[in-house]
Amino acid sequence: MKLAIVNGRLIDPENGIDAERDLYIAHGTILAVGEAPPGFQADERIDAAGKVVCPGLVDLSARLREPGQEHKATIASETRAAASAGITSLCCPPDTDPVVDTPAVAELIRQRAEAAGFARVYPLGALTQALDGTRLSEMAALKAAHCVGVSNALTPLANTQVLRRAMEYAATFDLTVFLHAEDPWLRNDGCAHEGMVSTRLGLPGIPEAAETVAVARDLALIEHTGARAHFCRLSTGKALRMVARAQYDGLPVSADVSAHHLFLTEMDIGDFNSQCHILPPLRTLRDRDALRAGITGTTLAAICSDHQPHEPDAKLAPFSETASGISSLETLLPLTLRLVDEQLLTLSDALARLTCQPARILGIDGGTLGPGKPADVCIFDPDAYRFFSEKDMISRGRNTPFSGWELRGRVTHTLMGGMTVYKCP
Repeated sequence: MKLAIVNGRLIDPENGIDAERDLYIAHGTILAVGEAPPGFQADERIDAAGKVVCPGLVDLSARLREPGQEHKATIASETRAAASAGITSLCCPPDTDPVVDTPAVAELIRQRAEAAGFARVYPLGALTQALDGTRLSEMAALKAAHCVGVSNALTPLANTQVLRRAMEYAATFDLTVFLHAEDPWLRNDGCAHEGMVSTRLGLPGIPEAAETVAVARDLALIEHTGARAHFCRLSTGKALRMVARAQYDGLPVSADVSAHHLFLTEMDIGDFNSQCHILPPLRTLRDRDALRAGITGTTLAAICSDHQPHEPDAKLAPFSETASGISSLETLLPLTLRLVDEQLLTLSDALARLTCQPARILGIDGGTLGPGKPADVCIFDPDAYRFFSEKDMISRGRNTPFSGWELRGRVTHTLMGGMTVYKCP
């Protein structure tokens, strides 16, 4: 099928394009930008006047709950929600059930995503077998099964020696190690940032040092082993400064932040609002401002959703006993556009943190609209405003603290491989 997207404002940060240009697609790939190739006859034309045309968004962390927790969500339901949000590529952590520690599980996820047909899903392989923190996984086999990196998700390793050996093994196969920097002994079953709010509410706290101690340890091992590493969802200003220094010194490290950590703080817990129970926890206003400063520079290369859908009952217990996480695929783009409204980023820079830069971290062929690249495209109306409501969410998880917020940006079309997988009704 040949497709022409015309009259839109085309923004492709990878190629430095931000102008009104037409886009021509054939056989699932980008054929040309600007001028139509000789003899090109479109089977379909999309008039994108007044809209932004950009690469399909790339999300660095989305739990799809399948296999193992289909009562919360499925690959089909969540990739459909992703398509409605302009996301065409998703990276899922390995903490499914069974764990992604064999090629068979990775292939199962890939096949079910392909069968659903809404978005591309790239699994991370487990760093240790069954995420037990002691026995290294077969990383060579996981890489052959198209895992884009390895991680132990939120499960701590038994000791630092295991992490050292895991990094050495990953470096041997040129695999990126995705790290959730948290010292489990300092965390000590906490559920909120250790500070005034947790003290007032009587909640067990997670100190800032739980993150900074882990970052310091990980950076020392990265320097020792030469492994390439990515820090997932940093939440404190001190940890961010440590990573920035490591990048300045030439260590092969990158980092991301979740969109909600750029807007919410410990104060949003209010009177035990379980929708704000997340890991890492919401930190102080000073930490939030430090993360915002990091996203305007080069330290934080990507903004992700950290999507974690839950059934309603999971958020109805006392705060410390509720499941952590936010259903956040559908707020990723609108919250990022709010950073543009607040003049922290230009629109092109904001989209870079949702497209080409996360694609570069994953090492996938996406996040750009260059000729010959896959035709994964997001078209959105930047001037459409709406009051966000959990009742309107497509994801099966309705657990969000952003209900009632006025958000900007409505996705009108999402294309994957040149095929329309979402069209605004």
